[in-house]
Amino acid sequence: MPSFDIVSEIDWQEVDNAINQAIKEIEGRYDFKGSQSEVKWDKKELSILGDDDYKMGAMKDILQSKLHRRGIDIKAFKFEKIETAGGKMLRQKVTIQQGIDKENAKDVLKFIKDSKAKVQAQIMDDKIRVTSKSIDELQSVIASVRAKTFEVPLQFNNMRS
Repeated sequence: MPSFDIVSEIDWQEVDNAINQAIKEIEGRYDFKGSQSEVKWDKKELSILGDDDYKMGAMKDILQSKLHRRGIDIKAFKFEKIETAGGKMLRQKVTIQQGIDKENAKDVLKFIKDSKAKVQAQIMDDKIRVTSKSIDELQSVIASVRAKTFEVPLQFNNMRS
């Protein structure tokens, strides 16, 4: 029976490259000379440390532009609230979402069911498996899910016929 999976995955090598490019640009920019602003990345967690709101915003913009240029969807990065980090410094943590959480998976399932396509969709851990007797139905579901915007970036893989 033909099927495919809807997943939310990130190419970690590209994320690493984009963050390293952003760090390099921040270190070389004139408006950051003499500041203690930095981007910390330990392969699990990302945090932005800055002197003031302007530098925090500039670092966020640089980071987002580097990620976008590398083809990484910005929706996978959740920028949390800016907090004080001691002294006059500000800190912002950034969580990276990998996989589709239950609430977003339910939204995608509801959208697929509302589309009246003759497919069966089910949640499997952090992905959604869609099956049907017709490959054309599966392709129409892919097209309709691509056209709709969800809170997480979605990719389609494991197409089997």
